[in-house]
Amino acid sequence: MIKCVIFDFDGTLSDSIKVFIQAYNNFAEAEGYNKVALDELDDLKKMSIPERCRHLNFPMRSIPFAAPKLYRYVRETRETLPLFSGIKQMLDELNSRGIHIAIISSNASDIIKNCLESNGINYIHDVLSSKYIFSKDKLIKKLLKQYSYTSEDAFYVGDEQRDIDASKKSGLRAVWVAWGYDDESLISGSDFKAAAPDDIVDYAAKG
Repeated sequence: MIKCVIFDFDGTLSDSIKVFIQAYNNFAEAEGYNKVALDELDDLKKMSIPERCRHLNFPMRSIPFAAPKLYRYVRETRETLPLFSGIKQMLDELNSRGIHIAIISSNASDIIKNCLESNGINYIHDVLSSKYIFSKDKLIKKLLKQYSYTSEDAFYVGDEQRDIDASKKSGLRAVWVAWGYDDESLISGSDFKAAAPDDIVDYAAKG
């Protein structure tokens, strides 16, 4: 029986892409990087993170330094990040079944908590923020150890290949959601594809 479902946030629970494009473009203009146009999103989704960085003339080594500036922009605009359709109902259903829900994301924990509170979700207490985008596995392992979960007790849900990689490094099954940032052509190694939020509930029920 599944005891815990761990989620990524951006592109998995939250449809935050437009807000963060605005934040990035504001940052890019000040720093001299290429901006992102909304009409090139489909092309960007088919690129790996290194390819996206090259396309934007943005050095990967700058990602950790850029992130706080993007989060500050989101806070200053006072925008609440939206959830994808059906996400709240899915989370409510998992919670009603007694499944522990956690979030491990590269986004800032206060921004995530603000989104949850704005949507009336008050039962997710484990919201962990990874400073480095490729180090989520360390927080996943920390959470599993904290609650004495085995690899059979939990699975991780994300929308990008790096989420699947982090899940596998942690010994967990990986669920990929089809509505997020990475195109399916970039995805390998997932254990299950969720075409809609309800699919996650069904997968959890099967254990």
